[in-house]
Amino acid sequence: MSKNTPSLAAPRGMRDFYPDQMAIQSHLFDTWRTSAERFGFQRYDACVVESLDLLKRKAGEEIVDQIYAFKDKSDRDLALRPEMTPTLARMVAARQGALELPLKWFTIAQCFRYERTTRGRKREHYQLNLDIIGEPAVTAEVEVIAAAIDALHGLGLTPADFKVRISSRALLGDILAAAGIPPDHHAAAFLALDKRGKLPDEKIGELLAEAGVSAEVQTAVFGLLDITSLDEVRALLGERDSEGLKDLDACLAGLAAYGMADAVVFDIAVIRGLAYYTGIVFEAFDTDGKLRAIFGGGRYDNLLAAVGGRPQTGVGLGFGDVVVAELLAEKGLLNTGTQRARITVGYMADEQQRTAADVAARLRAEGEQVDLALHAEKPRAFFSRADKRAFARGVYIGPDDLAKGEVRIKDLVTREESVLSLA
Repeated sequence: MSKNTPSLAAPRGMRDFYPDQMAIQSHLFDTWRTSAERFGFQRYDACVVESLDLLKRKAGEEIVDQIYAFKDKSDRDLALRPEMTPTLARMVAARQGALELPLKWFTIAQCFRYERTTRGRKREHYQLNLDIIGEPAVTAEVEVIAAAIDALHGLGLTPADFKVRISSRALLGDILAAAGIPPDHHAAAFLALDKRGKLPDEKIGELLAEAGVSAEVQTAVFGLLDITSLDEVRALLGERDSEGLKDLDACLAGLAAYGMADAVVFDIAVIRGLAYYTGIVFEAFDTDGKLRAIFGGGRYDNLLAAVGGRPQTGVGLGFGDVVVAELLAEKGLLNTGTQRARITVGYMADEQQRTAADVAARLRAEGEQVDLALHAEKPRAFFSRADKRAFARGVYIGPDDLAKGEVRIKDLVTREESVLSLA
């Protein structure tokens, strides 16, 4: 290919969806929507172009290096949305006085980030966002997490395939205090916990030292990294009163009441950033530990005020399509069967075209998904095409069928036939 010949590939990090891939994507989206609506979430959407200033308020100036930012013809600073939460906060703040709280909203949004592409990370992706605004109780966390787990179940995954790892930033503050770590070192300790598993312990120690954390405090921080259960947390807290622990216990009890206790585990290393989340935080991973997070989220009680609205509580999650599709492929669950619901109608000669069109129209009126051949074809060609495109049933019309006044609908899996009268 010469330098002057345009590339036929999608831009780096972007994706095209051919019909077979679109069938998988549609199955994923349908499952997301079904679970969200089953749990009472209402669907919303928003513009894909967002104000750069809004994104900076949520993530800071460094966000500019991670997104597709640009100026429009009126010299306004805009960007392709990298996530939906700032947009949701803007929408709620714009009508905060008129909206009845708590809100339970969901969307399936395309998002863009200018990042290095790796396994499980593209420069564009779709994600399910579930958010509850205006509910201070941990019942909000329970509903959001349960709806996401329900979607994973709907895709054919079980707790043997994934685990939701859950913690609480409020509880972590109490744990750090009980371990004798001074408040001015809490931010550095959070960073160390967040980096566990992503960096070697030696590197984490260097980061702590650069933050002015003494060797003694570093030892205490690394001791916290070895905590694996809430019983150990209770032993460390002793008689200390911890609202964070109470909330986490209530959240786990709520998920257990939904029959989802085996899908959730406590993990002290779940932090999800420093400034954004304020309470319970969680991330779902495949149990083999091969992939990035399937979904993640938590409580963010300061965001509406940050974008100019009145203070209001919020809980939400983002559930991307890239990682879960990889997990489904590994588990052999990408064969959705959606194509098998359809019927194809063909005919031997042009004389049967009108009859074929009439049969297709009748079946469509009955709610069937019907593909009508666009030209005459031999029986072998018709049934070969039907098999390759995974149709469930086929109707092939020849001159004998017109003479009999009836056609046969063949099940292409079982080979059983039923008769449809042309009268």
